[in-house]
Amino acid sequence: MNPFVLDPILRRALEEDIGTGDVTTMATVEPGTPARAQLVAKEDFVLAGIEVAQRVFQLLDEETAFEMLRKDGQTIKRGEVIAWIKGDAAVLLQGERVALNLLQRLSGVATLTAAFMHEVKGTAAIVVDTRKTTPGLRVLEKYAVRMGGGGNHRMALYDAVLIKENHVAAAGGITAAVTRAQARVPHTQKIEVEVRNQDEVAEALAVGADILLLDNMTLDQLSAAVELIGGRAIAEASGGVNLETVRAIAETGVKLISVGALTHSYRSVDISMLFT
Repeated sequence: MNPFVLDPILRRALEEDIGTGDVTTMATVEPGTPARAQLVAKEDFVLAGIEVAQRVFQLLDEETAFEMLRKDGQTIKRGEVIAWIKGDAAVLLQGERVALNLLQRLSGVATLTAAFMHEVKGTAAIVVDTRKTTPGLRVLEKYAVRMGGGGNHRMALYDAVLIKENHVAAAGGITAAVTRAQARVPHTQKIEVEVRNQDEVAEALAVGADILLLDNMTLDQLSAAVELIGGRAIAEASGGVNLETVRAIAETGVKLISVGALTHSYRSVDISMLFT
């Protein structure tokens, strides 16, 4: 991961946690005390963020040795040692919580994403994320989605045109909104528009939208919309998606299924750092 992107995030997190100094470590551990620790999985999960954890310790002391035993994207079993860390005991203690917080969260995103991708296996659909991310951690959480086998939707407001119902209302309709976007964005940029029924699907197709976000449609409505689209645009389903419904949604023939839960409702996995 690009350190120009990663390092500012980690520096802020370390500053938040350490502040003016780790009073407990300063009071109890002699300076220069050597230490060795291991990162241990306390449950099964898909790993994401191991290089992020490594970078936390190396920002505190570049001499810290970090041996990665597993790679991001791999399935980890309970009891496995993920990495060894060797260095100044104070550095290991000060970096522990930030490293674990990020590693546990990113692995949680990857694990949930992998569960969704497992459910749609054998279909043509890809599960993608949304902008419903933790403020300040979007780039990391979207990375974790990829490690879980999913795909990324737009990164932010600046990199894609997604015309939603409030844009449509403010612009005066789907045709007006899409027409304006076509006149104002480069030909290299696709235009996606949110639609809620067959009439809106037809209107978006007629005006030349590239991607149709089929919002909160029933399975029958999704199937009918995919048939009407007929390959003239990319069909994306959104709304009401969970692990129990995603398979049936995928079987309607949509290409993309956006799931906000990947980055707003995941559960952090359990990982410990233990001195040896």
